[in-house]
This record gives sequence, C-alpha cells and structure tokens, in this order.
Amino acid sequence: MEKINGVIFAQMIDIGAKNLSRNAEKINALNVFPVPDGDTGTNMNLSMTSGANEVKKNIEESIGKVGKSFSKGLLMGARGNSGVILSQLFRGLSQYIEDKNEIDAKDFANSFKNGVDIAYEAVIKPVEGTILTVARESAEAGVKISNSTSSIIKVMEEILKVAEITLKDTPNKLPILKEVGVVDSGGQGLVCVYQGFLASLKGEEISNISDVQTNIVNMNFDNEHSKMDFISPEDIKYGYCTEFTVRLDKNKKTYNEKIFKEDLNKFGDSLLVISDNEYVKIHIHSEYPGNVFNYGQSYGELIKIKAENMREQHREVLKNRNNKEKKKYAIITVSMGSGLSSLFKQYGVSYVVEGGQTMNPSTEDILNAIKSVYAENIYILPNNKNVKLAAKQAAKLVSENVFVIESKSAPQGISALLIFDEEKDPNENYENMKNAIKTVKTLEITYAVRDTKLDGIEIKKSDYIGIIDDKIVCSKNNIKETLQYIINNSVDEDSEIITIYLGKDSIEENTLFLKDLISKYYPDVEIEQVQSQQPVYPYIISVE
Repeated sequence: MEKINGVIFAQMIDIGAKNLSRNAEKINALNVFPVPDGDTGTNMNLSMTSGANEVKKNIEESIGKVGKSFSKGLLMGARGNSGVILSQLFRGLSQYIEDKNEIDAKDFANSFKNGVDIAYEAVIKPVEGTILTVARESAEAGVKISNSTSSIIKVMEEILKVAEITLKDTPNKLPILKEVGVVDSGGQGLVCVYQGFLASLKGEEISNISDVQTNIVNMNFDNEHSKMDFISPEDIKYGYCTEFTVRLDKNKKTYNEKIFKEDLNKFGDSLLVISDNEYVKIHIHSEYPGNVFNYGQSYGELIKIKAENMREQHREVLKNRNNKEKKKYAIITVSMGSGLSSLFKQYGVSYVVEGGQTMNPSTEDILNAIKSVYAENIYILPNNKNVKLAAKQAAKLVSENVFVIESKSAPQGISALLIFDEEKDPNENYENMKNAIKTVKTLEITYAVRDTKLDGIEIKKSDYIGIIDDKIVCSKNNIKETLQYIINNSVDEDSEIITIYLGKDSIEENTLFLKDLISKYYPDVEIEQVQSQQPVYPYIISVE
C-alpha cells in the first residue's frame, strides 16, 4: 500500500476509535490517581469517538476533507488533558494533509510529525514520560523509515512499534509512574489508536489486537506506599478541573492566541488552549473557575462549560479505599462466554477473567483479578490446561494466600465451586476442591481448522472433533455421530448426572438428539441443560 485516500483514512479512524473504546476502562485503571483530570480512558474515548462520528457523516475520497472533519469533531468533543492533547495531535496531522486527495508514505509519516509539533505548541509546560513523548518518538521513527520504504503499512508498523517501546519506558521518564507501577495512561490510549490504524490498513479484525495490560511495571498499584495514598486533597493547589469552549465574537475582544494563553496561565496550571477560526477550547486547573469563565466570555459566547471539584473527587477515592474491608475468601475463575460467566457468578465467584482456549489470559490479567477481590484466601480456577501456568505464576507474585485448583474445564470448575464451604478451613477447602474436579469427565465438541493426524486419528478440515478429558477420540463429518461416539465412550453405570452446556453454535435439533440419546441408553442418568454461549465449542458436556 503506497497511497491512501479519504475512504481508507476514515476506516483507520473508525477502527482506531473502536480499539480505544474497548480498552477505555483498562486505561482508566492506569491513571496514577483518578483526579485531577477524571479518567484518561473515558476522556480519550469520548474525544476520539466525537472525531470518528464527525468523519462518518462526511466520508470523502479526499483525505484532506476527511482530516478536516476529524479535526473538527475532535476539537468539539475534546475532554480532559489527554483528550485535548489527542485532538491536537490529529489537528496537526490533518493540517498537513488538508490540501491533498491522497498521500504517500512520506506524507503519511510527516503528518504524524506535524501533529506532534502542534501538540507541543498547545501545551504550555510539556512533560516528558507522557502521551507527548510516545507521540514524538514514534513520529520521528516513522519519518526515518519513510526515507527507505514506500509502504504506508511499514511506516505505520514502525510508528506503532516505537510507540509501544516508548510507552514501556515512560516510568523511567516520569518518577511518579515508576512509584505507582504503571505506564502513562495517555500514552497507552494513543497506542490503542495506533493499533487500530495498523489493523485497519492490514484488513485485520479488531478482536485480534491485544488488550491493554494494567500495572505492568511493578504491579503494585494497590501497594500501601502508592503515591495516591499520601496525597491529601489539600495538596491539590488548584482545585477545579475547568473546561469550556468559546465561540469567538468579532464584536468583542480581538483574539490573539499568545496573549490569550499568557493571561489564562495566571489563573492556574495544566493549561491547554486549542483554537480555529471560530472556536477556542480551554482546559485548565484553576482555584476560581468563575474568573476563568469571565475572562473567556470577554472574547465571545461560552459553550460546553465544566468545572469539577478535584479535591472532593479525591476525598471520595480515599474514602472508598479506606473503607474497603478485606474478605476472608474469594474465588477467581477463567471463563469464555457470557452464559458461563453468569453461571460462575451465580455460584459465588468473585471475579471472572474473560478467556479460554482461544484467548488465554495473561499472568497480568490474573494478577489484576487477585488485587481486585481483596481477600485473605483466594482460589483460582483456570478451567483450561493452558491457563494453569499463568495462574501459578500470578500466585507467586502476591502476598495473599492463593490456591490454584488445576481445573482443566468449566465443568470441573463448577464441581469445585459446589464443594466450597466458607465455614471450612482454607486448606480443607483446597483439598476438597481438588478432589471434586477428579469426579468429572469433560466431553467437548468442536471442529477442525485443518487436516492432520493425531494419535492415529485422521482429521479432515471442518470435521467435528470429539474430545474426552482433553484427548481427541474421534473425527467425523456429522455432529450427531460425534455426539453419539463421545457419550457411548464416557457414560457408564457409575454416571449419575450429565450437564449439557450449550455453546453459541448449538442448534435445537442436535440438542434434542443428544438428550434423546442419553435418555434412551442411560435412563437412570439425570440430565441438566445450561445456556452457556461459549464460542468454538457447540457443546461441552460434563459427566459426573
């Protein structure tokens, strides 16, 4: 791909916004503390979404016209420090391409560099180790590689690669990040946008993009020595996060951006000012927001006014943290599918980590779950052999008393949950739960994605595969034959209960066939049915 036009750029913006949106809450969790600027992920998401929505209304072949719509939408929707900086990065990018119908790799790289220049101008006192650093170093890398390639995809790959490297290094540039154990949240948000850009250019699905990992430096966000704990509300010098937009009026004071910034800078800190011919957007931390509004009003009409009391927000954060009591027990489970997750919660699970066979959660995901449940004794049910090691690794990294029950399937996990008793000793519960999973056979139906031969079984692509306790036992082109085979080779005279977990791809005809099959050949076995909605596996069946 040596050139892109407005249609392609609009697609990039759409996927970038969607990837940022799906990670917004995790980006919020990276905030050093939730005030003074609210939640970074939320603010960036709302800002980017505003830009993307404006583009959807004005998709053109001309990349310059699409960029102009994007910039306008971002300007009007920019929220918080991070959202305003994001809007400036793409304002500068859009300015560079505004007269072009399509751009090549050099233009593409230089537009990112122009965005960085404009963003640095907008920030009165730029701080390194933030979104600005991530944007600058990645843009410089993009310009450098554009001198040796005509591929826009390769330029975007380099921009993203360096953005990720710089993001990981932000704690070394900003001490408070290292103290708390996180990377810069604004920088992480920008990386999410860039991930979406690259996925769009490559024609990849957004689901293939890695989720944001939180607390990836020292993993001590809840550490008692966290910076957040010893910042008191009174330490916040300027107590109100103040944002507003001025619609400029030619009949009032003449607007001069330099003078405007100098005057506003006297009212507080964290000042950001962005403008076009019609509007001026202001973000500032002030002690007297009324004075700031009055000054802005001397230039025109005020719209979209906001002033949030950051001291009060911080008091609420500290109050919630101090009031949190440590529970005696908590259970964490890994689950795939909304139905299974709901079922686990009904059985008393404190935290469900999304994942499974096709999306193994990381050690970090499980660590976050351990921190979130805030309990003395924690039981983890991996429910997949590929998740077991990550769970054990997470258990070693925390001070809590963590037990990993080596469940290899959701049915085994549920059997362990049913035997858990809050009145019993932690070690007794552990032994009982370990023994419970041994009483369950897990049968699974899925399909083959390629031809192969395994354990003497010929497997053809798209065949239905029958699995008993993680071992492939048959491969057939008919799902009913596959169901019959695994039932006949797993149910015996000692079987008492069969539970059928219906996946997303299960259909009523096959479900009725399965239930009739069990009733006919094993009339004494009790049958239960659960709408578990797991992907990949139309049926998971437990035999107890």
